Amino acid sequence: MLCYLLRMLIATFNANSVRARLPIVLAWLAAQQPDILCLQETKVTDADFPVEPFREAGYQAVFRGEKSYNGVALISRQEPASVNFGLDDGGPPDETRLLCARIGAVTVVNTYVPQGREITHAMYAYKLEWFDRLRRYFARHFKPTDPLVWVGDLNVAPEPMDVFDPASHEDHVCYHHAVRDAFARVAAWGFIDVFRKHHPEPGHFTFFDYRTPNTVRRNMGWRVDHILATSPLAKRSEDCFIDLEPRLAEKPSDHTFLAARFAS
Repeated sequence: MLCYLLRMLIATFNANSVRARLPIVLAWLAAQQPDILCLQETKVTDADFPVEPFREAGYQAVFRGEKSYNGVALISRQEPASVNFGLDDGGPPDETRLLCARIGAVTVVNTYVPQGREITHAMYAYKLEWFDRLRRYFARHFKPTDPLVWVGDLNVAPEPMDVFDPASHEDHVCYHHAVRDAFARVAAWGFIDVFRKHHPEPGHFTFFDYRTPNTVRRNMGWRVDHILATSPLAKRSEDCFIDLEPRLAEKPSDHTFLAARFAS
């Protein structure tokens, strides 16, 4: 039953350190009041995750992290009925890169896909394999008719319009043809890009490199953070939006918030 979806707002944000970005995250929670916020690159061990500030803000927190790298968390108003971490196919589980939680009738899979470094690096081959493993994970645990949302920093810009200058980035690990094909195979399992459903036009980005000055104001970004949903949920999506204000805040992440609203 999808009655649990009434006015549900689901968001994703690569915090690039949840403790460093805690004021930005708490301010966004207060302003937008999401039902679910998925975080990536929390960069903190479980013992040091800032649970109490989220609890004081009225949210539950489940998480799996490590010092200085990776880390995923799910911040929600309702306590999840079940939570699992990592891939379960016998390979490296990467528990700090995948969190699966069921909240009401909806299952959310929050992923921080490996970046890949360079296309000649072993981590890029691992990234491509990771996408293939993820597709098998979805096929093993779910059906395309299930109410399922896949969100996170997926480290891929799927189309030329998702990169500010695609011609100069053809060999980038987040735009190279092989990674776009790998992402497309996962999406073809049964996902709809909720942002593109509502915004088919170019020029929308979620990541802006620190190393280039004024990238937000110059709109020199990448759309590498995504919210995808199976058809039962995607057809109930009312809107999906990128909030650029947090990227312009003091000491921001290099990513910003992406959120989708669903109705029954």
